[in-house]
Amino acid sequence: MRRLFVSASLLALASCASTPVAAPPATPPAAEAPAPQDSESFRAKMPEPAKPPDLVLPTFEQAQLDNGLTVLVATRRQLPLVSVGIAFSAGSAQDPAGAAGTADIAYKMLLEGAGGKDTITLDNAFGDLGVSPSVGVTPDGAFLGVQVLTGNVQPALALLADVVRKPTFAPKDFERRKKQQLADIVRRLGSPGFLAQQAYLKAVFGEGHPYAHPTVGTPAEVSQLTLPTVQGFYRKHVGPKATALVVAGDLSKDQAVELAKKYFGDWKGTAVLPPAPPAPSVPPREQVRYVSKPGLEQTTVMVGRPGLAAGHPDEEALELATTVFGGFFGSRLNMNLREAKGYTYGAGASSDARLGVGPLTAQSAVRANVTGPAVTEFFRELADLRSRPITSQELESAREGLIRSFPGNFERVSGLGASAASLFYKRLPMDEFTRTVERLEKATPAEVQRVAEAYLDPAAMQLILVGDPDLIQTQVGPLHLGTLTKVDVAGAAGK
Repeated sequence: MRRLFVSASLLALASCASTPVAAPPATPPAAEAPAPQDSESFRAKMPEPAKPPDLVLPTFEQAQLDNGLTVLVATRRQLPLVSVGIAFSAGSAQDPAGAAGTADIAYKMLLEGAGGKDTITLDNAFGDLGVSPSVGVTPDGAFLGVQVLTGNVQPALALLADVVRKPTFAPKDFERRKKQQLADIVRRLGSPGFLAQQAYLKAVFGEGHPYAHPTVGTPAEVSQLTLPTVQGFYRKHVGPKATALVVAGDLSKDQAVELAKKYFGDWKGTAVLPPAPPAPSVPPREQVRYVSKPGLEQTTVMVGRPGLAAGHPDEEALELATTVFGGFFGSRLNMNLREAKGYTYGAGASSDARLGVGPLTAQSAVRANVTGPAVTEFFRELADLRSRPITSQELESAREGLIRSFPGNFERVSGLGASAASLFYKRLPMDEFTRTVERLEKATPAEVQRVAEAYLDPAAMQLILVGDPDLIQTQVGPLHLGTLTKVDVAGAAGK
């Protein structure tokens, strides 16, 4: 058997050998080796950016109860969370004359006991819902609210209704709150930026203007505040016709209105929306105001003037011009003072449109030994907006940056609520954010250049410095920008 197997194998091999074998294919000519490339050549062309996602802005809805209470709603169903709060239409601009800080203390006092609950009991009641209420006061209004699970909206609203409608205003709580306010102001007076702000607001708006003082007040005026003054502010400015219930998150408009009726439907009051503060004058700069702080290693520089009220036709064009000038890292002012000169860690500018005309501001903290050169560069960059017009590249960078930053305001339901409250303060329509984006997109180079030259005129810009008086005298005096004038800011030590 073994032989047969071998024989069969040999026959098979023989038959294979008799079959002609095809010649192997001809070898193709070798391709030329690619020329060596520079490993850094890819840097010659900037990578193309991916297509940006579509911009989706929130929808705000509005309703009004029979008693005049406004209800603002932004529905977002992704998570079982709701931001619920109260927006008040009176802010620090409505502080009585000589009583700066009244609004700030009045709204904070609402959380110092209400509806028969003292401060600790009220705080514990909110804590049982897993939340801690917050209150923020601005020149144009205030917002008091919480962020809760959808299932806790009704008990949270019940507490907020007591806070807004039945505050205790206990004398002992007022005295404690006033001491806290004074301690906070004293702490802030250690900040050159806060000192500059106090001097700046008066320089830009004029003594006695509703926007001419910080929201927290000054030590001299807060120390003189009385409980009747705070209670009088509450009675005058808090009521359904001057207030909005703001709901953002996992509730519909119909649900929000029903809850508003349940907890606020029978609320009565005589408060009405306050008028917008008057527009200040825009005089040419005649003084260089400074706050004396001997020995400071940095000088705080603030430059500015009255800008625009919310809703003004020039608002978006000015926002673009201000952004090019100093509104982002690549702005002219920051690239000059920080990147080219190394005078500062950063310099910026902003336009704050309010219910009334808000401030238009540029500022930086610079090394003390270059105070004069830094001030010179501030005014050179302002002048260059006319002699070196805004380029199309600068404009498009500013436009894209502003528009693409919008979603950041609405990442959380608390941001949605705060945005709705801002619309209420400024008496703006519910689709204002959509309109703003449209106006930013449509602003032409000629329009932006026009407002840059009109509003960023160096001659109209007031100048405030906080720093060593000797350096200011020797470095800024010779620039002939105005008469050096020392400003006394309450509580600021200096010579």
